[in-house]
Amino acid sequence: MILARRQLLIGGAFAGLAPQTAWAPSSGDLVLSGRLVQGGHAIGRTWPRALIFVDGESLTTASADGGFIVGFDRDAPASVQIEARLDGRSAMRTLAITPGRFSETRIDGLPPATVEPSDPALLARIQREVALKTEGFASRIDADHFSDGFIWPLESFRVTSRWGSQRILNGTPARPHYGIDLAAPQGAPIRAPAGGRVTLARPALHFEGGLVLIDHGQGLITAYLHQSRLDVREGQDILRGDPIGRVGMTGRATGPHLCWRMKWRDRNLDPSLMVETAPS
Repeated sequence: MILARRQLLIGGAFAGLAPQTAWAPSSGDLVLSGRLVQGGHAIGRTWPRALIFVDGESLTTASADGGFIVGFDRDAPASVQIEARLDGRSAMRTLAITPGRFSETRIDGLPPATVEPSDPALLARIQREVALKTEGFASRIDADHFSDGFIWPLESFRVTSRWGSQRILNGTPARPHYGIDLAAPQGAPIRAPAGGRVTLARPALHFEGGLVLIDHGQGLITAYLHQSRLDVREGQDILRGDPIGRVGMTGRATGPHLCWRMKWRDRNLDPSLMVETAPS
């Protein structure tokens, strides 16, 4: 049975995830909210254009309105220190990160070339596509569209594989699955969960099939895999809810679904944790 996105959110599909938490110090110099769990994030507000340090490393810059985001990957430590610095001022918070619970997913019946490709021509094609994706993920537009919150990219769907699960492909262990798989009928419309700029739109990549990447600002980029049709072009600015393509089963897929992924700089995040977690 296909469940509505609201039913999935309120129901048990995401049980056990850390709830949205907010900190509002009296000084107001560094206000944070988000999902403090491995694969989650913190959305913050501080001085406009302040440098944001994570565990002592300068990783991003607040927007002209002071908004910023920090992501916690699958292997994030138990605590993370976030600091804002501007013109000799600083504000710091230490956050406790809840460990994630990651399942195991087995997928059999995949064509061997999609699991362990060996043909030289195919390997060369894959390397070209890696370069395209690397360039798309390197985008850093000056925006903070994530501050307006995210919606689900599909109106109705069924979760068939959760983010972070250990994948066994044709009996062989693979890297963790850094996407959430949303099963839906072939051709179902896909919409942009938040505003941003399209940094990659390619119809037939080897692994991903029809792929779209959207930069939501400050290195927060979402990916939409296995599409049967693309409705956007590279460089296009889009708004939340705009159509971006159609569900398909192109690339490495055994049935029609949308694989939804998210990266913040070099960190893989769970995009489902962004839904309805915008700051108040």
